Amino acid sequence: MNTSRAPSTDMVGEALNTEGFQMIQDLTRELAGDFAFPTCFEAALRLRQALQNPDLPISRISNIVSGEPLVAAKLMQLANSALYKAHHAPVMDLKAAIGRLGIDMVRTTALAIAMRQFIRSKEILVFNDLALALWEHSLKTAAGARILARNQTLINQDEALLAGLVHNLGAFFLLGRAARYAKLRADPMSVKQLIAQWHESIGVTLLRTLGIPGEIVDATVDHSQPWLVPETILTLADIVYIGNILTGAHVEWLHQDFDLQGGGFEVVRNIFGGILPEIESDARAMQVIYR
Repeated sequence: MNTSRAPSTDMVGEALNTEGFQMIQDLTRELAGDFAFPTCFEAALRLRQALQNPDLPISRISNIVSGEPLVAAKLMQLANSALYKAHHAPVMDLKAAIGRLGIDMVRTTALAIAMRQFIRSKEILVFNDLALALWEHSLKTAAGARILARNQTLINQDEALLAGLVHNLGAFFLLGRAARYAKLRADPMSVKQLIAQWHESIGVTLLRTLGIPGEIVDATVDHSQPWLVPETILTLADIVYIGNILTGAHVEWLHQDFDLQGGGFEVVRNIFGGILPEIESDARAMQVIYR
């Protein structure tokens, strides 16, 4: 006769808390040393290093990018998409595509591809639904940030797009790490709570390690904390904050409660909701390109 008893709810909760804390400790320790990004980020890192000089001629940039066929193909697709084509004729070669998009979009495209490949990795498959929701939200925030920058500020719209794209990078990496811990794999809700608590600080460290410009990194700080909503957008941080909430951060994965008087979804929607159809359209286009 089996006389063993199932662990109590308190014991299970304590084990989850212990394993979650261990995961954060392990990742923080690794980030403080020689952090190794997953192999899917290698192309993005190579390109960022090779393209550090902003004065490189387009012919040289084209030669460098041609060594990364997937990045090159996505740049061609992006340059000929509704996002960037406008009234221009289709581009027929990589040099023309880079000329239309600019060096910043080369680096951003490489990073977007890396993030999408990371989501597809076996390591993160156990949290597939959550990862896909995060990815969709990241694309919508990137689209919203680009539109806000273009329509309401003089801030570079491609920098805004990058800031929106990477604002939740820490959450993706926390999902990947949580998949290594048995108790966390079995309890996605606890993983969501860990992400809500730690993704911003982990993300800032990761972005700095990737060599993302400081103004973009700074714009991701406290993006999911309630602020007073600015009616006039002044900074890149304003753009990321508004884009993040406007595209549903509080319902898609964190389920956070926002103070409607201090930075909530309804306040943001009332002020900036007119761009939601354009955000949806641009995000769908990005989904096709970065699938």
